[in-house]
This record gives sequence, C-alpha cells and structure tokens, in this order.
Amino acid sequence: MKSMHRRFIFIISALTVMCGLAAPSSNAKPPDGKSRSDSVLSMQAAVSLAVQARDPSVRRFDEKAAALDNRSIADSQLPDPILRAGQFNVPIDTFDFGQEASTQVRFDLLQKIPAGDTLHLKGQKRHAEARAEDAKAQLRESHIKLETRLAWLELYYLNGAFNKVTENREAVRELVKVATAIFGTGRESSQDVLRAQVELSVLDDRLIKIRNETHHLKNRLVRLIGRAAANRPLSYRLPNLVPPPSVERLRQNLLHHPSIRVDNAALDARSTEIDLAGAKYRPEWTAEVRYGIRNNDRPDLLTARIGMSLPIFPENRQDRQVEAAHHDHLSAQYVRDARLRDLRTDLERYHSDWERTGERINLYKRVVTQRAKATTEASLAAYRAGHSDFAELIRSRLAELDAELTLLRLTVDRAKAHSNLLFIAGK
Repeated sequence: MKSMHRRFIFIISALTVMCGLAAPSSNAKPPDGKSRSDSVLSMQAAVSLAVQARDPSVRRFDEKAAALDNRSIADSQLPDPILRAGQFNVPIDTFDFGQEASTQVRFDLLQKIPAGDTLHLKGQKRHAEARAEDAKAQLRESHIKLETRLAWLELYYLNGAFNKVTENREAVRELVKVATAIFGTGRESSQDVLRAQVELSVLDDRLIKIRNETHHLKNRLVRLIGRAAANRPLSYRLPNLVPPPSVERLRQNLLHHPSIRVDNAALDARSTEIDLAGAKYRPEWTAEVRYGIRNNDRPDLLTARIGMSLPIFPENRQDRQVEAAHHDHLSAQYVRDARLRDLRTDLERYHSDWERTGERINLYKRVVTQRAKATTEASLAAYRAGHSDFAELIRSRLAELDAELTLLRLTVDRAKAHSNLLFIAGK
C-alpha cells in the first residue's frame, strides 16, 4: 500500500507540474485535431483575404454607384425633341390634296426645356446618391474586416481553451486511474473515484462544446475568406495591436466614419431636392417649329413659337413641395445626428472595455493565476501530509484551470474591444 501511495503522490506531482506549464495563450493543437503546418493564418492575413474576396454585399453597392453615376449624366441632359408629322385640312368630299389652299403636310419639331437649373440639379442629386452608395460599400467592407477580426479572435480563444482543457482532462484521467487503484486497496473511499469521474465528464462536455463552437466559427470564416484559408491553422500569437488613440481623437474621427459619410451624402441629396422644388416656381419652356407643305405651287408655311408654364397658383403645389423637401432634409439630418450619438456611445463603451479589461488582465497575471497555482500546490502538499482530501485537490486543480481560461478570455476580449475601436475609428 505504501508503494501505491507513493506512486499516487508522484503522479499527482508530475501532473500538477505538467498542467501548470501550459501558458494561457497556448495554441499548440487546434480543436479539430489537425497538425500544425508552416502556413499559419494570422489575423492580418485573414482580413486581407476577406477584402480581396470582394464579397457580393460590397460589389452590389459598387454597381449601384456606377449606375447612379451614369444616370447623373443622363438626367442632366435635355429631353429628346419630339417630331410629329401629319396631313391637315384634307377635304373629305374628294380627298384631293390640291383642292383647298389650306391643305398641307405638316412637320412639327417640339423641344421641352425644364425650369431653371432643374437639369443640373437632377444630375447633382444622382451624383450625391452615387457617393452614398460608395460610402455604403466602404461601410460594408469595414463590417467585413470587423467580422473577420472577431471570428479569428474567437477561434484563437477556442483553440487555446481546447488545449488547456485537454491537458487538464489528461491529468484528471490519470488521477481517476490512480484513485481507482487505491480504492481497490481499501485506502480511499468510492467518493474520491466518483468525484474524479464526474469532473472528467464535465471536462469532456467542455471539449464537446468547444468543438461545436469552433465548427460554427469556422463556417463564418469560410463565408468571409473561403474554405481553404479558413482551414489553415491559426497563428500561435495574438497580433501586436497598437494602442488606440485617445477618446478625444476618436470622437473627432467619427465625422469621417463610413456610416456618417453615407448619411452626409443622403443629406446632400435631400438638399438638392429642396433646390429642385424651388426651381418649380420658375416656368417650363417649350420651343416649337412647324413646317407645312402645300400643293399647286402654293408657298409652304413655316411657324415658330415658344410656350411657357404659368406657376401662378403655388399654394397647394410648389409651396407644398418645397415644404415637403425641407421636412425630408430635416429627417435625414436627424438620422445622421442619431447615428453619430450611437457611434459616440459605442466609442465610450468599447474604450472603457479596452481599459477595464486591461486592468483585469494585469490583476489575473499578478494575483489570481498566481494564487490559484499556489492553492493547487498547497492542496497537493496538504494531501501528501494527510490534511486534505482528494476532492479538494481536484477542486483546486480545476480552479486553476478556470483562472487560466479567464485570463485567456480577457486577453481575447480586450483584442475584440480594440478591433471594435478600429471599426469606429473608420480604420
């Protein structure tokens, strides 16, 4: 029995040291069990691949912008002239073209001229709408970069968590074997064996959950960068992210955020609509040239005339259109102001998360993980001396695992907050 007890203590010591050597950011083996290769996928490489993929959700805005640019040219041109032809004043008793002097074949050429600067303003409005679509494409591209960063970071955490849980599972599995052997000698109770087996099952459940989450995240990454790139092993280390600018600097950059550029372009289009509504107070013009051909050596007839609309009752038409355009402009302005407020709120939240998470990381590195490790060592020493039970040893080992996983979680969450700050800064 003494030899069995010594073997038990030796294995516990070895396993405790082995589990303590694993760093919180270890990514030695992915959850899918694939071996590492030289072709690792860094976060920067994933973002670059996502941008190069030219997602259809980005390309549709590019095509819409190109369509509006073409319409801006077409809408600024004069409408096509109208050509009309016909016979006039034909006597119906004989249908003789030369019987009456007024009978003629007439050709009319009609050209409409919109009021004021309507043509220029229509082109200007279409151009503003095209700028809005360009900004939407940039905004969608920024969203894709953010989605790629967040998916990569979460996969990084899952890989590290998988490795640490696997190492601890192996440690607990060996403890189960030893506890079972000692139970057979009558030294320990069956509760120690059952306790270890329960903890082993809990760790198995954690691994299953990690594999499931990894599968879902891989699918998200496949959507962004393609299956071949998504199946590459992740880089061993987190990227070295430069600390974000100050909150004041970030607030100033909000005015250049792609979503604000979308709203500014929409605001310009609404402003042009006000000018278009104001142009309706001015008359529309019509220029017409008429040429009539007569028979029996009678001279042909030429007529030229100009027409104009008379906007002399504007109360229920022009006035209402101008007022409606002003309301649309104010509505677009409120949309931009509300979005700017939301961006400011997100900025404050993510910057606070970035700072507070950094403080928690320092606390876990300096205090929590060190104390958890010390508690494990103390539990081992107490168990050797017979002052502690097997269940306490297991609990301290799992508490150290939770502390290491929390440190890894905080490290990844801080990188996520940093990525969100980059998105808000428009970078």
